[in-house]
Amino acid sequence: MRIEPDTFAFTLLLGALAAVPYSGIDINLPALAATGAALRVSASDVGLTMSAFMLSLATAPLIYGPVSDRIGRKPVLAFGLALFIAASVSCALATSLPLLLVCRFLQGIGAAATATTFAIIRDLFDGDAARGKIGNVMVAVNVATVIAPTAGAALLAAAGWQSIYATQAAIGFMLLVVVMCRFAETAVDAPSTRLVPSAVIDSYRRVLTHPVSFGFILVGAAGGATVFAYVTGASLFFVGAVGLSPAQYGLIFSACSASVMAGAFLDGQLGRRGISSGHMLTIGLTLSAAASVVLLAMTLAGWMPTAVVVALLMAVALGFGLSVPNVMSATMQHLPDIAGAVSAAAGSIQLIAGAISSGLVAVRFDGRTALSMTAVMAASSLLALVLYVLVARPAERRLNAQTIDAGGAAIRSPTRS
Repeated sequence: MRIEPDTFAFTLLLGALAAVPYSGIDINLPALAATGAALRVSASDVGLTMSAFMLSLATAPLIYGPVSDRIGRKPVLAFGLALFIAASVSCALATSLPLLLVCRFLQGIGAAATATTFAIIRDLFDGDAARGKIGNVMVAVNVATVIAPTAGAALLAAAGWQSIYATQAAIGFMLLVVVMCRFAETAVDAPSTRLVPSAVIDSYRRVLTHPVSFGFILVGAAGGATVFAYVTGASLFFVGAVGLSPAQYGLIFSACSASVMAGAFLDGQLGRRGISSGHMLTIGLTLSAAASVVLLAMTLAGWMPTAVVVALLMAVALGFGLSVPNVMSATMQHLPDIAGAVSAAAGSIQLIAGAISSGLVAVRFDGRTALSMTAVMAASSLLALVLYVLVARPAERRLNAQTIDAGGAAIRSPTRS
């Protein structure tokens, strides 16, 4: 018996699928040093496995998206989860860093198949319903993000670094069983479109030239760059410059993740009460930009009390949680027949933007202040707000006006028999 889309079990499945890539990063963080010691390399060298995983996460969806539009979401999910399981087992059995790097790259390719989660939501839901589902999925992802490092540390202490990969394989296997036995295909059949390179290229051409979808992709990428700048810079600042312990920083990270969850949950609740997506997106982007600018001003003034900085970072995270469900919903709203390609393009561009912002923060970190973090956060969040106000929102209004005009013309000029 399949899981019905309007049930909590279906939302839980989507959240668990979407959390696979993120948990695949965070659960391994506590084991870098232990893995390096076992493989006779440094912890920084083992850190390259994170880069390998992230690289495949950024690129593989570009193939999965158009493929899922043509052969369906379920086969893509099944293939990705099977590859994730096999690669996770191989990671646990790896005896050298080069082999572990290859296995982590393959693991990322498998995990990337879960990027079709947002396409599944678009297949089944529209408007505020889609926005609410995306918000629920974000809550699940952030729960996994908070839990994963602690779970990784516990597994490391109990059974060694290999047990972390074994656990990932077990989780992947459980998800594969549910997908194969309880998940029904959601993609609309498109027998007239063949899976050929020209069709894939045409799908991405449509995404990148659609004024509304691409406008919101850019908004999402700038918003994601803000969060990646925080993720990279906060640990450098709080641990490296302020001198907090990793445990104390972990509490800050958890508080910001909780703020993202609160924002996504609040957006869903307000959406059910009739608050429009546009209003919530404006509030979320404005809140993130304002808090980021205040952080930059405080940095330049040399006044950075930890409590105030944490409160402002939580405000940025809250704004992100309020805005992302609306950005993703608007991104996929107008191209439902190629929702997989739209989701893949949005995710890849956001990861690329995040990698750039993370690199800037790390390279420009001076060892003493949070300037690199707050400067990149302020620039990225302001860019997100400007792109929405000057690019995405006007394009959406123009398209809606054209649709209304076309509908009115059709009514005035009925087809004659």
